[in-house]
This record gives sequence, C-alpha cells and structure tokens, in this order.
Amino acid sequence: MLGRARKSFMVSIGLLVVGLIAVGGALVYRASQSDPKAGSDYVIAALKIPQGGEVVSAVAADGRLTVTYRLGALTSVRIFDGKSGELIREIPVVSE
Repeated sequence: MLGRARKSFMVSIGLLVVGLIAVGGALVYRASQSDPKAGSDYVIAALKIPQGGEVVSAVAADGRLTVTYRLGALTSVRIFDGKSGELIREIPVVSE
C-alpha cells in the first residue's frame, strides 16, 4: 500500500513539474514575441510649435499626435500626422 502511494505521489509531482515548465515556456515565448505594429504609427523626429510656446500636453492616439500649447495668453491645439509630422490642423482655444 505504501508503494502504491509513493507511485501516485511521483506521478502527481511529475505532472505538476511538466505543467509548470509548460506555463513558464509559454510566458517566455509571449514575452519574446514583439508586436509588429507597436510604435509603427509614430516616427516623428520633431514637431514645430511657435517660439516661446509652452507645451501643456501631448497625446498620441489613432496615428495622430495632439499637442496643446500656450503662447502668452493664447492657448492652441495642433494636430499632427504621426508618420509624416505634417500639421493637419490648428485649433485656437477661446473662452466663452
């Protein structure tokens, strides 16, 4: 009876070790795979804002970069294309 218990214990431990190795292998595999789209939407080297302008915020989303900046009392939003860096639109922020 004791021999049967040892055999069952060894089989259980063996399965546990094999399972842990499989999970570890899957984690290493997923971590080593790089997402081909990651960072490919944004290749801008530099953006232009007026001299003396202070950047308030910058948000990258949907292949575009939106920059809010303040120049004196004027606040504006500029939307740039993420690949070319081309200015798409400038929106002045005015009070109501």
